[in-house]
Amino acid sequence: MKRIFLSLAGVVAALCVSAKVSLPDAIGDNMVLQQNAEVTLWGWADPHDAVKIRTSWGAKASAVSNDEGYWQTTVRTPRGGFEPQRITVRSGETVTLENVLIGEVWFASGQSNMDMPLGGYWNAYVEGADEAIAFADGLRDRIRYLKVPYSQSYEPTDRVEGRWNVLCTATAPRFSATAYFFAEALSRALDVPVGVIDSSWGGSRIECWIPREKLARYPDIDLSPSAYEAEKELHMRPMAMYNAMIHPLAKYTLRGFLWYQGESNIGHHDVYAQRMADMAEAWRGAWGGEQKPFFFVEIAPFGYGHGLAAYLREAQCEAQKLIPGSGMVSTNDLVEPFESANIHPSDKRSVGHRLAFWALNRTYGREQVACEGMRFRSMDILDGKAFLSFDFAESGFGRTTDIRGFEICGPDRVFHPAVAAVENNKRIVLSSPEVTEPVAVRYGFGDFMPGNVVNSRRMPLVPFRTDNF
Repeated sequence: MKRIFLSLAGVVAALCVSAKVSLPDAIGDNMVLQQNAEVTLWGWADPHDAVKIRTSWGAKASAVSNDEGYWQTTVRTPRGGFEPQRITVRSGETVTLENVLIGEVWFASGQSNMDMPLGGYWNAYVEGADEAIAFADGLRDRIRYLKVPYSQSYEPTDRVEGRWNVLCTATAPRFSATAYFFAEALSRALDVPVGVIDSSWGGSRIECWIPREKLARYPDIDLSPSAYEAEKELHMRPMAMYNAMIHPLAKYTLRGFLWYQGESNIGHHDVYAQRMADMAEAWRGAWGGEQKPFFFVEIAPFGYGHGLAAYLREAQCEAQKLIPGSGMVSTNDLVEPFESANIHPSDKRSVGHRLAFWALNRTYGREQVACEGMRFRSMDILDGKAFLSFDFAESGFGRTTDIRGFEICGPDRVFHPAVAAVENNKRIVLSSPEVTEPVAVRYGFGDFMPGNVVNSRRMPLVPFRTDNF
């Protein structure tokens, strides 16, 4: 009997040892967990196994895996801080997660201007990148990032590669520049660590990031696997990036979304605003239905040559009305003249900081931080001049001379550069010797037509037109 008992004990011990627990790449060393939240942890074990979780801050959780071995649970996190934490996950064997930080987590996505790293692109640099890279070691316990590799699938996937990186001089060159400057500003303002999941792909269309159930309503989209088979079309496949680069991460608890895309949808401006709204709704639904903040970036001026970029920017501005809890960063004032030939403008610092201003004002309740760009309100025509009024210009304008970016037209609908002046620090007055009877005005309304109008907090005037020609 003793021999039989020992044999059975050995079998049980062997089964316990063979039991395995595995975690998705996103749940690992160096990650940042959302502070003051019930964060979701998930993974796989042997079917019907008990999974126990312990944390260094005292929180505990447990789960039982299902028939396929999948398990999921939540753990309560404390207020953010810079002290590294530890998590142990046990199911037969133990997996220990080290150097975990508690803070704020944001999800960044889009095409190449979000994907563009601090290290820059071929023939394109990031202003201030070397300074950021040189001093990155001092932010090890403040900023972390997870870069999702390019992935595609015609069916939703459960796993995606990509592990959390500690920000340091060695890793900083690969960090999305826009996301880095956002995280750096947010961490300084809130004094907590910030983690960014960067899931972006250069050249991708918005339809790539929208799930099948939304795309099925679009008559112009081919959802068959044979569509976009050519190698040069891989970045255009509808839903393929949502399935492989969004869906497997949708359980990761986070604060909100950052989006910088649109260049590849120029020419399809008539449907873009609604599709961005559909995407935001789908993402929020995937993350549990909560109306998480959705802040996005207007595409920058660039010399496309076809005159259609302005209409895409107009659609982006319209999308704010369709997406509750959203905000748009205007970039019309953030390019240099030579960048008419560079679709990747160098000033990512201002873009990232303006995204942070939206988050600080609207998400974290810091109303003293300005985030809204000036918006056209109304136009009056008097004595051959156009008098323009704006929202978010209560304290006047950031400049009163050398104002650029305006055009004006008469009944012939031919636009001419306008001479602009400020009247009583409240309105901008436009005129042109070629236009005696003004009918309409435009600002920054072209492929590459930068402007320099800002308010007293240096928030730019959003491009607009008063006509519908």
